[in-house]
Amino acid sequence: MFVILLHYLKPLSEVDRFVAEHRAFLERHYASGHFLLSGRQEPRTGGVILARAPTRAEIETIVLSDPFSREKIARYEIVEFLPSMADTHFAQLKAP
Repeated sequence: MFVILLHYLKPLSEVDRFVAEHRAFLERHYASGHFLLSGRQEPRTGGVILARAPTRAEIETIVLSDPFSREKIARYEIVEFLPSMADTHFAQLKAP
């Protein structure tokens, strides 16, 4: 399991120019089963994505396909973790 933290490097006016394309990126990866939850940070300094993939390398490849990465709008921090406890709504996400 991975938490992907996006930290904006450019002004929000530049971020907003690519939000529609970024959302299409998110939708593709929700459809593939990689993304589980996402949203913007508050205050709006970046975003957060909860993701799953067999390897960190796969997540790194996915991140490179984000238009925010292509346009150098955001810096990405990828945190890998092994869920050991979860609310009943998320129990299926726990590591074996």
